[in-house]
Amino acid sequence: MPLAETTDKTVSRLGATADRAFLKLEIFAYIILGLMLALAALLGIFSAGGSLLEALREHADADTLVVTIDRLLFVLMIVEILHTVRVSFTSGTLVCEPFLVVGLIASIRRVLVITLESSRANQPGRWSPDSQGLFNATMLELGVLGGLILVMVISIFMLRHSPRR
Repeated sequence: MPLAETTDKTVSRLGATADRAFLKLEIFAYIILGLMLALAALLGIFSAGGSLLEALREHADADTLVVTIDRLLFVLMIVEILHTVRVSFTSGTLVCEPFLVVGLIASIRRVLVITLESSRANQPGRWSPDSQGLFNATMLELGVLGGLILVMVISIFMLRHSPRR
């Protein structure tokens, strides 16, 4: 048996062994990541539930309700990421739609936080040149986020209606 043929078989066996080892490592990483994301989602749900109970005790205080919605949107992001990990694990390919959904939820969440912060800051008698600058920056950020949300919604629509899925 020639030396080149023996070397090729050895390299081929080594490559197959390395491929199996890396596949097992990848599966293990997906399992650990999935468990951690599931735990984070459960903790987020319990936190949102506690916040909702607090809002009910305070007779539906707007700030507490916004915090509850923010936490629920965070849980939705985690669940979407978990879905993305599951799809990637089963299909072996990376799908971009779940990432767009996570980005959409994160953008909506940021809009919610900005509006809550600006409603707290805009109290009577507190208007100053500094608050005008903050207002301008906030409006600019909300405009950019609105454009980003629109782009992500159009992208998701185009992905869902494209002939090649």
